[in-house]
Amino acid sequence: MRITDVLRRKGDQVVTIGPDHTVRALLDALAEHRVGALVVSSGSGRVDGIVSERDVVRRLQSVGASMLDLPVREIMTADVHTADPDASLEDLMVMMTERRIRHVPVVVDGRLAGIVSIGDVVKHRIGELQSERDQLTAYITG
Repeated sequence: MRITDVLRRKGDQVVTIGPDHTVRALLDALAEHRVGALVVSSGSGRVDGIVSERDVVRRLQSVGASMLDLPVREIMTADVHTADPDASLEDLMVMMTERRIRHVPVVVDGRLAGIVSIGDVVKHRIGELQSERDQLTAYITG
């Protein structure tokens, strides 16, 4: 299976935030869209960084509540690991596990084309397993 298979089911909608927005605005967007991470982009589909709930919690612990007024660029991860939509889900799972990341932007020709979370991968894999089970059951009983 390929990343495109996950995006086909999930869709290619990606919530982004500008690097100059405040962490407070970031938290509002995370809550509004019920997601765990946002791609940071200054526009044109470019990926400038990624920022997750984990980044917020770590900075909150070190700086305190004043971090809510910091710009997102000060807490984001700038070294973003991305994936090509034609990459295999197995390769994606290995990357997520080895790098301990839960969200991977999908990029085509340097432009953001989607995002895949570990939850998306698990959901897709469960669907595959259920389909295999149903096929085996039908074969045995049919």
